[in-house]
Amino acid sequence: MPKNGLNLLTNTEIAPYAYTQAGGKADYLAIPHSLEELQHLVAWAKEQGFPIHVFGRLSNLVVRSGGLRGLVILMTELKTVEQKGNELSAVAGCDIIWLAAVAQEKGLAGLEWAAGIPGSVGGAVFMNAGAYGGQADMVVESVTALMPDMTFQTFSRKELAFAYRHSVFQDNGGIIVQATFALKKGNRQKIQDRMDENNYARALKQPLSWPSNGSVFKRPEGYFAGKLIMDSGLQGTSVGGVMVSTKHAGFMVNVDHGSGNDYEDLIHLVQQEVYKNYQVHLEPEVRIIGDR
Repeated sequence: MPKNGLNLLTNTEIAPYAYTQAGGKADYLAIPHSLEELQHLVAWAKEQGFPIHVFGRLSNLVVRSGGLRGLVILMTELKTVEQKGNELSAVAGCDIIWLAAVAQEKGLAGLEWAAGIPGSVGGAVFMNAGAYGGQADMVVESVTALMPDMTFQTFSRKELAFAYRHSVFQDNGGIIVQATFALKKGNRQKIQDRMDENNYARALKQPLSWPSNGSVFKRPEGYFAGKLIMDSGLQGTSVGGVMVSTKHAGFMVNVDHGSGNDYEDLIHLVQQEVYKNYQVHLEPEVRIIGDR
């Protein structure tokens, strides 16, 4: 326990916090309840010379079975939302699904695509998340981050270097703490109808009854990853407890206490088979981190 009394868990399993329900142990794990506490945690880890890993809902992520060294920070208790006109400012730990629901309730359009995305605001910005014709870069106006020099810095839209599943925070080491979304006035019922349509399509096509990390691979130019995997006869293929979904080939599901290593090994197997059959390299959309 550090001298400043921060509430740390030691040698803690990551799996219960992850959408995949897989992953090894974190040396230290903390869930801050304020930005001040976040600052103290980061400062303490820097003093100790520890690596720092910051996550929201641990979706779109594979943590290897050897776990993570240093300090893991989960932002899930930092989730307030404020409205100013047609803008919503959300702290990074807020579920993007919940933020979409808040927008609908306030008659603000622009987040309908996010109604079923299982992640946090911070994660959605970090990965420039998107679905059903929308994505973060269409509505994010500005982002505030805790930078490696321990100062808070606000980035305008043009400074965020958004690209396909990419933002500047993948390069600059900043910890996203808040994002402001510029939305438009809309009809609450029409917004809800669009959200319902998206969620119906998601439930129809995606294996939502099993733990997964969402769509595993980026879309290769000129192809659909799921179709390449399906046409390679890989649906139902498993490594350990993780299987290529029989409902949607672009997903891998944890059907029997699968590990982070199972996920990674299945990803590599699928990449090899698809390349062998079609000479297309599938690039993971999910991040793979941690020790084997």
